[in-house]
Amino acid sequence: MLKHTQKIKELYEDIQKTIFYMIPEKWESLYLYSSVIEEDNNKETGELFFYYIPKGLLRKKPVNVYEIPSKFNIDETRYLELVETLYTKIKMLRQEFKRLELGETWSNVTIIIHNLRFLVEYNYEDLTQSPLSSYERHVIWRCKYLGITLEQLNKEEKEILKKYATGPKVLVRTERYDAGIYIKDIENTVDYDTQNSPN
Repeated sequence: MLKHTQKIKELYEDIQKTIFYMIPEKWESLYLYSSVIEEDNNKETGELFFYYIPKGLLRKKPVNVYEIPSKFNIDETRYLELVETLYTKIKMLRQEFKRLELGETWSNVTIIIHNLRFLVEYNYEDLTQSPLSSYERHVIWRCKYLGITLEQLNKEEKEILKKYATGPKVLVRTERYDAGIYIKDIENTVDYDTQNSPN
């Protein structure tokens, strides 16, 4: 069972604030995936992506974090710095758990924000030994969390799902944390300059 210290709860709040700051429109739910892999030289590598569902009466298509700069005419370099800042905060979260846990530390995390709830799923899979590539994990994750159907997938993605469904299953430890969101005074709009803003 994971220990959730005051420091970890502060990191959760910091991650939430960063996410809220990064999305320049009203949204109703968000799904984030991040992995942290420790290499032999103690360097941490991995990936981060998230999708959000814009607010609206009709079911809207999930927006990928990496589409935000072009969709909203935001400076891409500056925006990617924010993505890197968010990833650094997730690495800090892992370091804090590593400091507290006696055994292995989680390798990847899924964060879901919906209906003022903050849900975190920690996965302890050894990604260095995984038969799946980063891209294959991304496809499987999107189908699981974003409700992507087979009809929405291309031929290669369908093959990935088929291979995953019929392949061997590895039992992996998963831990969950669920709490309310109590952030105050945070705008969910990005308030820095866009490329076409007047001087």
